[in-house]
Order: sequence, then structure tokens, then C-alpha cells
Amino acid sequence: MKTRKLRDLEVSAIGYGCMGLSMGYGAAPDKAESIRLLRHAYDIGYTFFDTAERYAMGANEMLIGEALEGIRNNVVLATKFLIEKSDIGDYSRENLFRHIKGKLEGSLGRLRTDHVELYYQHRVNKDIPVEDIAWVMGELIREGKIRGWGQSQATAEEIKRAHAVTPLTAVQSEYSIMERQFEADVIPVCEALHIGFVPFSPLANGFLSGKINADTTFKGIDARRVITRFDKDNIKANQPLLDLLHQFAQTKNATPAQISLAWMLHKKDFIVPIPGSRHRERIHENFVASDIVLTQEEFTAIETALSTVQIHGNRSDEDLAKLRTLTAD
Repeated sequence: MKTRKLRDLEVSAIGYGCMGLSMGYGAAPDKAESIRLLRHAYDIGYTFFDTAERYAMGANEMLIGEALEGIRNNVVLATKFLIEKSDIGDYSRENLFRHIKGKLEGSLGRLRTDHVELYYQHRVNKDIPVEDIAWVMGELIREGKIRGWGQSQATAEEIKRAHAVTPLTAVQSEYSIMERQFEADVIPVCEALHIGFVPFSPLANGFLSGKINADTTFKGIDARRVITRFDKDNIKANQPLLDLLHQFAQTKNATPAQISLAWMLHKKDFIVPIPGSRHRERIHENFVASDIVLTQEEFTAIETALSTVQIHGNRSDEDLAKLRTLTAD
């Protein structure tokens, strides 16, 4: 098992994003199968599991808590809280502390533990100074409820301001070959401040697996119905990217998904992607990507080739909000 450090937190080089076991991609596996998948992930070497209070209204945390209860001391748990405008009227530090601690206590109960190693602010609330959230996180660390904290989709400036109050362990944001906006400033800031970077959707919601084409259909409450990179025209337009990945995968006896993850791991040693999957073979495929080592020449060749490829479509929170209007058929 290869490991990496998120600041001082040691985790498997590839983590497991657990959201899809409960929501987001159509019908989820049943509970028994999900527990088997989680234990299989642990058995092959995953030690870093990511969830959130918002995933299926707490059901995902409950699933993780039950599945990993017997091996709790051998794994690193990350969960997240979200504060929306309607949640709290008084943004004083004392009220924020009470409110966030209440959210954390709920998560701990569902996770069947007395602490989590990593507690993220799921999205930065622009109405609340990041310094005040950082202060609350410092108090929770002092109480032993959390070991470290992080932000999600934060700007470089928000990271620096929060870190000055209570050092961040990690920043979790979308990052993949198809979504590279954080390379310009956020990842360099993380490197300078010794903060880990945890990419969610590192395989672009499965697009980089190479298994999706313009004839693929998505049903039910599936995020890919509203993510624009999965529009039929964009799938066709992005075919040159998949062709490129297949080409490099053949030279390394790997899959396009593994090349995508290996590319990311080569970038920086503090990057720990958290792909999610609901299939045993894909969970294994993702994990062993950490064994694929790119030479500097191979990495440069991939970067050069990528510079000639135009990406069509993306994933945005605004588009994902449209899921609420979809029916399950």
C-alpha cells in the first residue's frame, strides 16, 4: 500500500469517494452490497474514506459508520458540513461554534465514532468570514473532535486567510484532466503552505474511464444528466481526449482511468484523488493506479498532447442544482 501525506495526516495514495454508494448516479446498490464494497476497498488497501452530512441526508455517513465500525482505528475518515444562509441567523463566532459542533456531533453519531480525522467546510459561505470558520475548527481540534480541517472549492485567497488562523490539513476541490482551473493558483498555494490537495471527480464523473460514448444514456437522479460534458455533442467533441488516453494507456499496459490518475499523482506528492465507484473491479482498477509510475518523459508527452486538446463541457454546482427538478424515470 502506497501512502501520502495531507499535511501530517497519512492516507492511502488513492482514497475512496463514498457518495455514489447512496446518491448521485441513479439507483444506488443495496445496503448489503455497499458494505461489501467498502470492506473490499479496505481489504485491498484503501485507508481514506470520504463522505458528507449532505450525502443522502446523512444516510451515506450511516453506511460508512456501519461498514467500517470494526476497523475504525485503521482508517482515516473525512466528512463535511455545509452552512447555508437559512441555517443560522447570527454569525457570531460563539453561535457558529454551537451550530457547527451540533452538525459535527450528528455526523459522529452516524459514523459511530468520537472523532473524524478531517472535517471540511463543504462550500465556503461568502457571508461568513473564513477566519471565523477557521477559529471554530481550531476549537474543535482542541476538543479532540477533529484531527484536522479543510475547505472545498475555495479560492487561493480564502485558503490563505483561513490557514493563518488555523492551519488547514487539506483542500478538496474538483480536479481532473478535464477540469484544471486550480492549477494556476490553488495548488501552488497548497504546496507553499504544506496543505494537502484532494481532487473530487478525478475521473470527471466517469468520463475518463473511456466507457462512455454518445449512445450512453443516464436514467433516474443521475448527475450526468445535468453535467454538460455528458451532452451528446460534447461527448463526441471530447473523443480526441479519450483517444489520447487510450494511446498512452496501451503503452503502459493500463486503462485510460489509470493513466488519468497516474498523471495526477505525478503532478505533486501531496495530491490524493478520491475516485468513487460502485463496482468491485473498478474499485480495484482505481486503487492500483498508484502503482503506475510515469517517467518524466512520459509525463511531458502527456502534457504536450493535452495542450492540443480542447475540452467541451464541465461540471458546475449550478448545473447540479437542476437535479432537484428531475424525475426518477
